[in-house]
Amino acid sequence: MIFFYILLFLISLALLLWSGNLLVSALMRISKFLGWREFVVAFLVIAFGATIPNFFVGISSAFHKIPQLSFGDIVGGNLVDLTLAVAIATLIAKGLPAESRTVQTTSIFTITIAILPLLLILDGTLGRGDALTLILVFFFYIFWLFSKKERFTAIYTNQKIPIIKEFKIFLKDLGKVILGVIFLLFAAEGVVRSASFFAQSLNFPLALIGILIVGLGNALPEIYFAIAAAKKGQTWMILGDLMGAVIVPATLVLGIVSFICPIEILDFSPFAIGRFFLIISAIFFLFFVRTDRKITKKEAFFLLGIYITFVLVEIFTK
Repeated sequence: MIFFYILLFLISLALLLWSGNLLVSALMRISKFLGWREFVVAFLVIAFGATIPNFFVGISSAFHKIPQLSFGDIVGGNLVDLTLAVAIATLIAKGLPAESRTVQTTSIFTITIAILPLLLILDGTLGRGDALTLILVFFFYIFWLFSKKERFTAIYTNQKIPIIKEFKIFLKDLGKVILGVIFLLFAAEGVVRSASFFAQSLNFPLALIGILIVGLGNALPEIYFAIAAAKKGQTWMILGDLMGAVIVPATLVLGIVSFICPIEILDFSPFAIGRFFLIISAIFFLFFVRTDRKITKKEAFFLLGIYITFVLVEIFTK
């Protein structure tokens, strides 16, 4: 039985990665068709597409009455994005620029939103009132981002495809988005069922499964995109992708999940280490982005060290 669930878990994670990549590539072309600026493409479209696995895992866990898995997934995923993903992309790109005012302001939003759910759940429950707060914060950021046209509009001068053919490609990409969502539904169900089995049979806290394993698995799409963008020299998109991958799950996804099924955590011990390292990584990420308006290779190694230390501490204090 255990080998079946191990296989189910691995296949589900692979399917999450594949369908997440399918969505990211399709949404990227759609965004160019709409003429959005690169940062907004990366933040809203790429990050939103990469967040869909978190969304479906969250919805599935909420309907199975185990929303703690989603909370652990998002805490772990945010930690991965702010440390491991940023570090890998920075090392490949040999530094990440963060000069624009939009990036600088978004970095403040990022650290605030990463910590916000941890503050709201201090009373032991992330209820429907907290859920509405998180959802409103998400829409407030989106309103700010789109409140000035120059923040999100761009002209892609390298497009020479006839408009009819371009529209056909647009429709084809919409079909890929629908296909990707269908696969994500099945993959998310597999992740939730296998994670529940591991937690029960191995006496391993469900929250820890979410933080260490599901969070890393669901962060793979944005890590993949960050690496691909770094290799192509599109460094201006990486921070948008990764900051979006922190903001969207921690507000919109967690808000929807906790609205469907309020998250009650009676024992904070499985989350204590994750919360501590998430706060530390968020603070250092903000510091690195706002000093010299870039992230250097030396700072990347420091962020990588934070993630490795977190994993070791979680494993040896279990």
